[in-house]
Amino acid sequence: MRPRTTMAAVLREFGAPLEIEELPLPADLPAGSALVRVTRTTLCGTDAHLWSGIMPFVGLPLVLGHEMVGEVVALGQHAERDALGRPVAIGTRLVWSESVCGHCYACTVLREPVMCANRGYGFSQRADKWPFVIGGLSQYTYLPPGAHRLVVPDDMPDTWAASAGCAVKTVLRAFGNAGGVRPESTVVIQGSGPLGLVGTAVAKASGAGRVITIGAPDNRLAIADRFGADVTISVEEVADADERVARVEELTEARGADLVFDFAGSPSANREGVLMCGLRGKHVVVGLAGPQALPVPMDVVMSREIQVIGSLNGDVSDLDRSLRFLDAFRDRFEWDAMFGEPVGLAGADQAIKDMASMAAIKAVVDPALDVEEISG
Repeated sequence: MRPRTTMAAVLREFGAPLEIEELPLPADLPAGSALVRVTRTTLCGTDAHLWSGIMPFVGLPLVLGHEMVGEVVALGQHAERDALGRPVAIGTRLVWSESVCGHCYACTVLREPVMCANRGYGFSQRADKWPFVIGGLSQYTYLPPGAHRLVVPDDMPDTWAASAGCAVKTVLRAFGNAGGVRPESTVVIQGSGPLGLVGTAVAKASGAGRVITIGAPDNRLAIADRFGADVTISVEEVADADERVARVEELTEARGADLVFDFAGSPSANREGVLMCGLRGKHVVVGLAGPQALPVPMDVVMSREIQVIGSLNGDVSDLDRSLRFLDAFRDRFEWDAMFGEPVGLAGADQAIKDMASMAAIKAVVDPALDVEEISG
């Protein structure tokens, strides 16, 4: 029987504890939609930013979580195929992209759904308005018709599949927007969070001659070493941005880097990234530097003919490549090193706080762990 309600961890006040509540699910399923039982949600830095109020434009109450995987429990009409035409039925395990409208300028003319004018990010859905829940900190969640879904391979762990939904696809899109990695090039990765760690692995797997990962704390840089970083630079030990730029210059024999990826989003990241680029280098901006961002030296951009490239989250094509990337390199990179032990919905509040404090690299929530206890 199709569920009518779900237990969920709800954000009602920025910075306040998440509240475990029972929320309604859509009574009717429009064509192309589905209901899914969430089997695993991995948390992202954006979830921590939303919780803390750094992004105060979102409407509350809200169910956080936008990296998840789950099993289908109900299907609307015309929802029996995934984006690749594979059959979808009750019990099929899926991942999915944020919903897109399919008819705006970005969707139709640019053919870039990642820039859809009506893209349905999880944090755009209030928990007190239909369809109530499209986030992952919930026992069940709703898949809108425009959320392109993919069947997950049987041997793909839930945690890996969930992380493909944002962290991995964001990184792969950034590398694609940069035009890939030339063999033997020098790649600088700014940030050692989940995106930076995946970026380190992608750079090394793509044939980079030298990968330099910049971040903190030391346990994250240790994983960066295992994921292929030839050199790591701790922002705790080298706190001055100009010293970090000088260190990259030294490592590249004054030539600078060919590619610099901002996966950090710190106020100094873009200024640093441009200064770390060599002649005709590329600086790819993925992180949000915030209102206190330091100015980018445009004279350096001009004189070195540097390309500054923006890159958004990713669409279903990036999601598909993410699943295949995780699978293809499962024996080369220890993906599980990024993830914490799963907790239930009752532990979601602490998991968000651990992400905000950087105590966790990537916290993991399994809503089934304590559903009976919290609903009893």
